[in-house]
Amino acid sequence: MSELRIATCTYQEFQPEMGTPIRTTAGHPRFALSYQIAGHAKLVTPAWALVKANLPEDAYEFQYRRQLSAAGLDAIRAELYAIAGAYDLDSPAVLLCFDRLNKPGYFCHRTHFARWYAAETGELVPELGAVCAPKPWDQGGLF
Repeated sequence: MSELRIATCTYQEFQPEMGTPIRTTAGHPRFALSYQIAGHAKLVTPAWALVKANLPEDAYEFQYRRQLSAAGLDAIRAELYAIAGAYDLDSPAVLLCFDRLNKPGYFCHRTHFARWYAAETGELVPELGAVCAPKPWDQGGLF
C-alpha cells in the first residue's frame, strides 16, 4: 500500500492542486463548488447529535475523539485510502469542512481530527486554509 498523506481545509479555500477533496461534513455544501468531491469520509464526519449539541470546544473535542476511537484508526485509514486511492495517492487526501479557522473563537472537527490522528500515528495533518495567528503564549512569549 502507498503511504496516505492527509491534510485539511475548508470547502471555500480548497484548490484542486492541493490534493483529493474529501467531504467530512454531516451536510452537503449548500453552494456551488468549482471542483468535484471525491467521496464522503463517514467515519470522520461528526455525528449529527454532536454537530447540533452546541458544546464548548473542549467538550466537543472529547466527544468527537470518542467517536473516532470507536470507529478505530484502521477503519478510518481504510476508508480514506479507498476514497483517495480511487483518484490520486500521490497527493494528499484533503478533509474538507465549512468552518474557517481564521475567525477568533471558531473551532472545527477537522482540527480535532488532526490532533487525534497525530496522537495515534505520530503523523502531522497540516491545515491548508487560513488559520488565526498564534496567541503570544502559544509562541513561548508572555506566559
